[in-house]
Amino acid sequence: MLRITDARTGELVDAAPARRGLTRVEAHVPRLDPTHVRVLLVADLLVRALELGGTPVWALLTADRQEAEVRASAAGLGIRPFEDGRDLAIGPGRAQNLHVVAQGGAAPDGVRIEVAPVEAAAPGTPGTPDAAGHAAGGGDPTALRLALLARPRGTPVRLDAAALDDAGATLARWRRAVAAWAQRPSRPVPDAVRERLRAAWEDDLDVPGLLEVLRRVESDPDMPDGARFETYAYADRLLGVELTRDLGGGA
Repeated sequence: MLRITDARTGELVDAAPARRGLTRVEAHVPRLDPTHVRVLLVADLLVRALELGGTPVWALLTADRQEAEVRASAAGLGIRPFEDGRDLAIGPGRAQNLHVVAQGGAAPDGVRIEVAPVEAAAPGTPGTPDAAGHAAGGGDPTALRLALLARPRGTPVRLDAAALDDAGATLARWRRAVAAWAQRPSRPVPDAVRERLRAAWEDDLDVPGLLEVLRRVESDPDMPDGARFETYAYADRLLGVELTRDLGGGA
């Protein structure tokens, strides 16, 4: 069961109501900037984690302005479309309400999940994010996604060309490895590894902890390549950074 810190109380709470009832995840984006792109990403992770645990989710977006630009930015980062949060009905039955906001942002009653600010260094220079979170001059948007995922959501992030280059290099290495492992005989994800992955993301969405599990799998000399492939494919259901993108590409 996913547990998440409620910023109102500082305590861990169940992200889903009893009996796997509906959970409503609402991202609050008053304006388009890198911090609120991170808000969208955390909301997307919540939706993915809850769905992987079998919880029905209603994903909503409340954007005060620039809604079209906000949705375009979300799509570029692989965030699935959210419904309009201005529809306040919560659907049948009793729902858990999770509100994802920037630190200090406003949200209605319910569980409040705060996201620390993102600072884009020297905006407009090659490789650094613009106001929408896109790298100036283009580039792989999943590198930005990974750069934001690599730090706890409560920790401020400074994005610059070096951070995006590092995330891009990690993705390139992992995608080449996944494409190579896919050519080996398939093996299931080891139970102990699956448990460590789930324990990480179910403990307050500890994505950096999940990434550390992947690094250990990458370097474990006793792990069959087929099991490495299945492990990375499984973890990417949460990460959404297209780790299997290069399959069949001759890597």
